[in-house]
Amino acid sequence: MRSADVVDFSMSTSMTNTSSLLTFDNVSMTFDDGTRALDNVSFGVKPGEFVTVVGPSGCGKSTLLRIASNLEANTGGTCSVDRDSIGYVFQDATLMPWRTVQRNVELIAELHKIGKAERQQLAAGAIDLVGLRGFEDKYPRQLSGGMRMRASLARSLVLKPKVFLFDEPFGALDEITRERLNDELLRLFQIEGFAGLFITHSISEAVYMSTKVLVMSARPGRITHSFDVPFAYPRSHDLRYEPAFAELCGEVSHALRGAHQ
Repeated sequence: MRSADVVDFSMSTSMTNTSSLLTFDNVSMTFDDGTRALDNVSFGVKPGEFVTVVGPSGCGKSTLLRIASNLEANTGGTCSVDRDSIGYVFQDATLMPWRTVQRNVELIAELHKIGKAERQQLAAGAIDLVGLRGFEDKYPRQLSGGMRMRASLARSLVLKPKVFLFDEPFGALDEITRERLNDELLRLFQIEGFAGLFITHSISEAVYMSTKVLVMSARPGRITHSFDVPFAYPRSHDLRYEPAFAELCGEVSHALRGAHQ
């Protein structure tokens, strides 16, 4: 294992940085029933960073995103982020079935009281970015799973958020569609330059997408390891077959097995 690429957080109390757009500083979470979900989690995500968190089921990965988006209130520590500049993509596309693609993508701009003409223009640009031009008048039931997720991405892109939160957005898709959307999301990441925080159970997806991979322990979740990903963007599909990629995936896998203990 390459020690230069791995940081042991077992004695760490803070990973915060003033230049981060999203910062967790000793964040803990205990639910009303006494369940401890998170234990002193500290890290930051800077502009141009794509950070992925992997860990055992139920370790608190999604809870981190809910805290960042103010859907949950942490019981310890602080989470710092501009909540007026967050995009959130859920595990499901969460599109309104009675709205067309165009009207679904306009939704966030509409909630921000942006005028009709401007929000239509913003939505059209976002739809074009995710490759859905020509499908503006389709309803969610008329789209494939991958196309619905593209529409969900477009909806969050409309206001050009500085921070993007992704909660296992491609977990329900077949492998080929998932890999294609990985590439599409990385293309958007390079175009828009947002700070990304991504949750996944897939180690290969984590390494392929990210500038950094964090490993969380079993509940209560804490950060145990950090892996810097050395591969330059843009990333090609062939990267997945390179020895260095397989080696890093193996190192993350080894850390993740330890996190289950």
